[in-house]
Amino acid sequence: MKQLGLYCSRCSAKLPFRYQDMKCSCGGTLLVDYDLERLSKTFTKEALQTRYPSMWRYNELLPVSNPDCIITLGEGWTPLVRLQNWELKLPIKQLWIKREEQNPTGSFKSRGFSVAVSLLKEAGATKAAVPSNGNAAGALAAYASHAGIKASVFIPLDCPPLIVEECPLYGADTFLVDGLIHDAAAIIEAGKQEQGWVNVGTLKEPGRVEGKKTMGLELAEQLGWTFPDVIIYPTGGGSGIIGMWKAYHELKALGFVDGPMPRFVCVQEEGCQPIVDGMLPQAAMDLAGGASRPSPTGMRVPQPPDLPLILSIVKQSGGTALALSKSQIADATRTLGTQGISSSPEGSATWAGLIELCDNGWLRATDSVVLFNTSHAMKYAQLESICSVPRIRSYADYKALGY
Repeated sequence: MKQLGLYCSRCSAKLPFRYQDMKCSCGGTLLVDYDLERLSKTFTKEALQTRYPSMWRYNELLPVSNPDCIITLGEGWTPLVRLQNWELKLPIKQLWIKREEQNPTGSFKSRGFSVAVSLLKEAGATKAAVPSNGNAAGALAAYASHAGIKASVFIPLDCPPLIVEECPLYGADTFLVDGLIHDAAAIIEAGKQEQGWVNVGTLKEPGRVEGKKTMGLELAEQLGWTFPDVIIYPTGGGSGIIGMWKAYHELKALGFVDGPMPRFVCVQEEGCQPIVDGMLPQAAMDLAGGASRPSPTGMRVPQPPDLPLILSIVKQSGGTALALSKSQIADATRTLGTQGISSSPEGSATWAGLIELCDNGWLRATDSVVLFNTSHAMKYAQLESICSVPRIRSYADYKALGY
């Protein structure tokens, strides 16, 4: 059995491991604690070289104790693609994009739900529910189905229809909510006792942060056990930022990586920017968002479950936060498309953030930068954009279009 515990990210209190209720009495978020000294005897760089290329290669640093309960669809070990042509155009040293859209459910959410659902299986849970802007719902639906656990997903009604429709395809009870993600979360909290749901929303259980953590472990390994200078990441609830920050502290404690931590950049969309507002001096944070209505993406989280923790990570790392406009994000989607990369609005926002940080001089000429593309563009395709594609029957029709 693994030696697991929990520690508070705020007051550092140590607690026994548990599957739910990730809040300390002080209000801080509880994170999984490992006996790093003990596992360092078997968890080595050399041992990793012979392991299967999935995120479960890091199983010693994941909280599932019973290997028979691991629920996997082949997630992780996604490509890290270098964009050398853009390195010649931008005032930075190296540029990489981590292609999380190649996970089994088409987004980085596969990682978190592989671990979360494995823990549900280990705990004997039979029902789970999640509030989601889309991709988390699809991931829970897929992994819960694979595990034989009944899933219920609650999604704001303006979320992309293709994402919504995949949830019942995986067998999940699927509901559209007239409101935002925190309204969906309130429905789950109101009904979880009567319905027997385990709430696997952001920071409600330990698995999702630990699964997202593997993005950081993987990135360090793919870069030859080094850290990039800057990570630009689309941030909603913040479990990915928390997970990667945790991963890098663990790698440093294990002696796998030396040197300074990456500077974390959180990108959000204008109109829903609690992290951006929180970075301002004496900010009067309007957690309901700004005047414009933000797009229904994973970045639209007006009330992150632990905003102070996210802000502390960004500040400690020397990072920053940016709010991008819809037009900047749309332009970035087209630019990445010409590079052969299908990027979701969240992933496109990292490119838009990169350009802005180059323009304002925040990025340095010596910086190596990694962007995270968290989902693929086709999940967000709208029917009207598909209908706008010209229809032809012959080459003459093609010529008549003016080509």
